[in-house]
Parts: sequence; C-alpha cells; structure tokens
Amino acid sequence: MHQFTIGIEEEYQIIDVESRDLISHVSKIIEGGKAVLSENLKHEMHESMIEMETGICQNIKEARAELTNLRRHLINTAHEQGLRVSGGGTHPFSNWEHNTITNGERYNKIVDDMGDVARGNLIFGLHVHIGIPNREEGVRIQNVMRYFLPHVYALSTNSPFWIGRNTGFKSYRQEIFVKFPRTGIPSYFNSLAEFDSYVELLVKTGTIDNAKKIWWDLRVHPFYPTIEFRICDMPLRIEETVCMAAIMQSLVAKIYKLHQQNLSFRSYRRLLLNENKWRASKSGIEAHLIDFGKEESVPYPHLLKELLEFIDDVVDELDCRKEVEYAWTILENGTGADRQLKVFHETGDLTKVVDYMISETEYGITHGETAS
Repeated sequence: MHQFTIGIEEEYQIIDVESRDLISHVSKIIEGGKAVLSENLKHEMHESMIEMETGICQNIKEARAELTNLRRHLINTAHEQGLRVSGGGTHPFSNWEHNTITNGERYNKIVDDMGDVARGNLIFGLHVHIGIPNREEGVRIQNVMRYFLPHVYALSTNSPFWIGRNTGFKSYRQEIFVKFPRTGIPSYFNSLAEFDSYVELLVKTGTIDNAKKIWWDLRVHPFYPTIEFRICDMPLRIEETVCMAAIMQSLVAKIYKLHQQNLSFRSYRRLLLNENKWRASKSGIEAHLIDFGKEESVPYPHLLKELLEFIDDVVDELDCRKEVEYAWTILENGTGADRQLKVFHETGDLTKVVDYMISETEYGITHGETAS
C-alpha cells in the first residue's frame, strides 16, 4: 500500500493579553521560539498571524504527537512573551485595517497586486498535505475529492464573527477568501497534461509567477508530491485538527484504492459542488447538503455517516479509526463556530468568546510542561 504521509500547517492568531485583540507580534514569538521551533514556525501575510507546520509524518499517531509537542512549545513561547495564541478561522472583533502586513518581498508583491483584497484577508486556515504516488494520480484524486470537500469543510467551520459582527455564517472565512482570484473548488481536469498546460498559460501570460498562486480549496501541490487540502477553517482543539487530517488521509487512500481496482466515482459539476460548499459555509453541521445521486437535500449527519462508511475499509490499514470517529464528537459538541456562538449568546461579550477560543486551543496542553 502506498504510504499516505501527512503534513499539517496551522495558522494561529496572536492575541494581546489585555485587549484580547490581535496584535502584530509574530517576530517576538519566532524570536522567542527559535531554539526549539525554528524549523516549524513561519511568517504569514499579517504580523498578527503565525503558521506552525509539522514535518512529514508517516501516520496520524505521529502527526498527533508532533502537533501536540509543537503546540505546547508555541503556547509556552507566547506566554513567555506576554502573549496568547488561538485557533479560529477569524478573530471575533479585530479590524484588518489595524493589522500590519509582514514586510517581505512575497507579501509586498501580493499587496501591490491586490490592494485591499490582500490587506483584508485576515483569515486563518488549516492546510493538510497527504502524500500521493505521483502527480498524474494526484489529478485523478483531486477530481473525485472535490465532491467531499463540503462534507469535510462543514466539520471545520469556525469563523462566525467578522469585525465585531455576528455574520450569520458558520464559516465567514471562505466568504472573505473568495475575493482572491483562483480560489474555491477546482475545475475537473481530464489529465495531468491538461492541468499543467493551464498552469503554463497563466505563467506565460504573466498572470502568476508560479503555481503557488493557485489558492484552490484542494490542489495537487506544485512542488511537493502531495495533494493539499486548504478548505478548512483553523480548528480550536488539537483533536479537531487530527480528525480532519485523518479523514482527508482516509479519503485519499480510498479513492486511490478504487482507482487501483479500475473503479470510478461519478463526477459532478463544480456549479453543483459550490451549492454544497455554500450550505456548509452558512450552516456548518446543521446544513442540509444536496445528495446529487438522490437529487434531494439530506441532513448533514446522514452524509457524514455515508462518508465514514465509504472510508471504513481503509481506516484500520491507516490505523486512524479513533481519530476519524472523533467526527461524531464534533457533531455532538458542535463545531468551533457553534461553540463560539454559544458563548456569545450566553455572555453577549466578544472578548469572552476570545477567552474561550484561547482556552480551547490550550485544552489538554499544560503550560509548565516541557516537551522532550
């Protein structure tokens, strides 16, 4: 069986202890953590965001262990600098106008190209890389996987607030990101050659300088032998991140297995898939998504059950059954968005929501404890 390796990138909010607002102090955390975390922390476009990434993990157990270790160090480093870090796809009340852009050639160029669309892109995501056998197979997997993107996304919804407003969405992050070009669910590609010629045309015409400027919800990575999921909001609890990654790994393995058996999966137009993405964005796990086969709207839990049954024959091979089944816990307790909204309805205070987000991000990770 192909080794479906896992790499995880999490984008954290950097939060001021007093105001609970975002604060542009990424350099403090990178400087403070460089002894232990230098390979794993990266600047992002805004200085109030820090990206933490694992190495290449052979399985979900290894990914969980590394994520826990890294998150513990990151939290401790933030505390030492008098700061906090948090998950969440958006900050409940921070205004992008007051958040500094990171000074670097890459980010300066993006802002020059896109102006306020780039400056206003103050959002935090979870990106998961799953190892693939080759790029040709990657495009085939990408084509099929598009169908499942709204199902995975609904579980991750964690951005109900934007600039102090209850947006009415469980994931407003995607509604912000859609302003960028080359985002959303990718089109169907008949072959790797067709995909490559699309990228070459964009480069040749000066539209992009490299394929990393394609920011789809799912992409065959231009430089690594992976398929990268980019649709999910940044979760709060580490268990949620691990659950998403395990489901993604299982789906990739299952689709590859079907291809090895010369079995295919019906393809649906992106126009239809976008309807489900919109519903997931609006209502999360409370959504009714369209079952295109039955041509009817179905409550999300039914579709989750179907999804877990679909991957059931690979989860034990991948040793990730427990992690995949945490999806039922998310269904029971609510997604990050549901829980943020509950705190807000109980307190009417967005700073209390931030307190909750920080405590959930630190859940199960003790400050004083030093990881080996």
